[in-house]
Amino acid sequence: MSRIIHLSDLHFGKDRPDLLGPLEDSVNGLNAELVVISGDLTQRARNHQFAAARDFIEKINAPVLTVPGNHDILLHRPLTRFFAPWRRYRKWINTDLTPEFETDTMIVIGLNSVDRFAWQAGRVSARRLHHACTAMENAPSHKARVIVMHHPLQHPEGSHKTPARGSEKALGQLLSSGVEIIMSGHLHIWHAENFEVTSGKHSAVQLHAGTSLSTRVRGEPNDFNVVDISPEFFDVQRLSFDEDKQQFETTEARQFSRASVKS
Repeated sequence: MSRIIHLSDLHFGKDRPDLLGPLEDSVNGLNAELVVISGDLTQRARNHQFAAARDFIEKINAPVLTVPGNHDILLHRPLTRFFAPWRRYRKWINTDLTPEFETDTMIVIGLNSVDRFAWQAGRVSARRLHHACTAMENAPSHKARVIVMHHPLQHPEGSHKTPARGSEKALGQLLSSGVEIIMSGHLHIWHAENFEVTSGKHSAVQLHAGTSLSTRVRGEPNDFNVVDISPEFFDVQRLSFDEDKQQFETTEARQFSRASVKS
């Protein structure tokens, strides 16, 4: 059994300081092999916001894999955003925008979906997609194949945000490469379901985390995901913050079969 904790949309600069302690305690108490953060570590890509995100990451006991979100590049400095969009993210968080993590049971690839020219919508470029698909295809068949990205490749019903450019093509190629679960954020709502697919492709799980730490909620509590991986299943728990108890507790649980991928 392998365990991944999935955080997203921390938005340091619009964060809730009262949640920091409970979130750190909950994450560290769950003994995960890996913690992933699917983008928007900051609100406005300020140096002090990245420094706060770095401090938070350093308090996590497990290895941490991050990808940038659209809020992690400067919005109001277009020249910097166009010519050096990742300077502060690389300085404070990680020089690698396509990080990888691999064990005997899983391979996890970070896919950067941020588009410096379309600040919010995002884009899945051919080069980034090729890198992710190649890694998935080359992984041993018994390993769980996990993608982490900021922008979802499908939006749940009721979402009004613009899908990332190239989402449909990217999803088809990722599924063809054997991807089993894609973890994302951006929408600030929780969602766990199989992708709607056609053309006989195997199904995979789309797992959205809401916002784990910020005040920018969309009528839902702050939350994060715990994913337990066995040879047969992905067991997903949503842990939401209980304002009365001042702690994160399980509020949703779903199980997804890996059989369609193995067949």
